[in-house]
Amino acid sequence: MMVMNLFDIPGHLRDKEFFESLLPDRGILIERIISTGQASPTGFWYDQDRDELVMLLQGEAQLAWPEGRTLSMGRGDWLLIPAHERHRVERTSSDPPCIWLAIHGQLT
Repeated sequence: MMVMNLFDIPGHLRDKEFFESLLPDRGILIERIISTGQASPTGFWYDQDRDELVMLLQGEAQLAWPEGRTLSMGRGDWLLIPAHERHRVERTSSDPPCIWLAIHGQLT
């Protein structure tokens, strides 16, 4: 058994975005995401088949929706995004990097 730490960021990832599945996806995907200043590409919208519970453990980020609504998130904030609710990441902090915990599944 190996103990892992959600806040450990490997040195080679300090300027990249990183997605890590924490457990095998058996209907529910639990992943850690590390963002270091990334944003969704211009015109890109996530439209996911599953609900997403997203928690920001560290850093600051801003999400946006097609109708113009935005949401600023900080350390400890969480949000449930229903399946097929189009959204995008407008910005993420790089210092400190954003550390997200996301759970994808049929949650609602």
